[in-house]
Amino acid sequence: MEDIKQYVTKHKDRFINELIELLKIPSVSADTAFSQDVLDTAEAVKESLVKAGCDSVEICETAGYPIVYGEKIIDPKLPTVLVYGHYDVQPADPLELWTSPPFEPVIKTTDIHPEGAIFARGSCDDKGQMYMHVKAFEYMIQTNTLPCNVKFMIEGEEEVGSVNLKTFVENNSEKLKNDVILISDTGMISNQQPSITTGLRGLSYVEVEVTGPNRDLHSGLYGGAVANPINILAKMIASLHDENNHITIPGFYDKVEELTLEERAEMAKAPFNLDNYKKALDLNDIYGEKGYVTNERNSIRPTLDVNGIWGGYTGEGAKTVIASKAFAKISMRLVPNQDWEEITDLFTKHFISIAPAGVTVKVNPHHGGQGYVTPIDSIGYKAANMAYTETFGIPAIPVRSGGSIPIVALFEKELKSKTILMGFGLDSDAIHSPNEHFGIFNYLKGIETIPLFYKYFVELSK
Repeated sequence: MEDIKQYVTKHKDRFINELIELLKIPSVSADTAFSQDVLDTAEAVKESLVKAGCDSVEICETAGYPIVYGEKIIDPKLPTVLVYGHYDVQPADPLELWTSPPFEPVIKTTDIHPEGAIFARGSCDDKGQMYMHVKAFEYMIQTNTLPCNVKFMIEGEEEVGSVNLKTFVENNSEKLKNDVILISDTGMISNQQPSITTGLRGLSYVEVEVTGPNRDLHSGLYGGAVANPINILAKMIASLHDENNHITIPGFYDKVEELTLEERAEMAKAPFNLDNYKKALDLNDIYGEKGYVTNERNSIRPTLDVNGIWGGYTGEGAKTVIASKAFAKISMRLVPNQDWEEITDLFTKHFISIAPAGVTVKVNPHHGGQGYVTPIDSIGYKAANMAYTETFGIPAIPVRSGGSIPIVALFEKELKSKTILMGFGLDSDAIHSPNEHFGIFNYLKGIETIPLFYKYFVELSK
């Protein structure tokens, strides 16, 4: 594979332009106004897999958005790599905070990306990282260096909880049979120091509704005499953490995995500058659970955060009103051994129990998933580390991610195979936020590195 760098250099402009065209399609799965765009993106992904060299590609219908499946089987006796990615993206809101339109991709240089970065919704999460695999596969086909079988499963509902993926996986276990699953929907420490994500947090996501009077009331005539749902909701949410930022839900920590001091020391080897961290976020201080440092709080510890809260009058000017209802969306990031359905149940019972007289409370679960840990002594991890070492000139560091990819635990349960998370994004790439971007360096380095994973995985599997 000596000519992989030469191939990437030769086709650099085409690779970038193809990704830009894919990013122009607003495949927002959460908003039905973009339904046709999501379907159009599935067709575009199918076409890209066909052109890259898959023997067969199909759009598999589900109860929601379709899954694009493609494969190249060169010898059933050889190992099989299953590549997972998603073609749907997060909503672009708030639009006014974007420095360029979210679905009109532009390349801009930054301090971190002097070679330029593509600014667009989905550039890093996950169209850009998913498309690295398509182009890496293209390279192996064009140069006749594909060492094993490949299957692609690219879905369109990851950003809304992969609600139909479980059924598809359960019904197609033979079709999806593999020796290792490869995903690039994570990040790495920096462009100088690669890392491999070995742990993911689980997720429980709920929406709560607090109802007081049967209609909005005049705050002068009724203020102080009836429960204000917004006031009550604020107090209830505030009570979910104690003075040490410990979550107060009974039973919440019962199954939390406690890492040893040795494991925490190994994690601490990852480069981290607290001053730079605060500066990047314009913070004057950090905040979190007592007894843990920043990189532990956002990876090996469970959390509870309010993602949105609303109720009453929020328009221009004043309207003196006591709202009938108040709402909030709450996510809980979970660590291995915490079952998301059990945590959702614990939250529901607790939140209802702390409601005072004068209001009623509803908790509506949205979606969730289990946490996951990849062993660093597996063949897949070793192959990924060898690939990173060759292209970056330095070994990767194993890290635990604060994010969640609920389907990883599903894959292990249903397909009986381990997942390797080879991410090339950076924390600063603003995924899920305005001005999301993905470095040109990162995109091309991914295309360069991925074929080496195949090479070393096959060699280590002999």
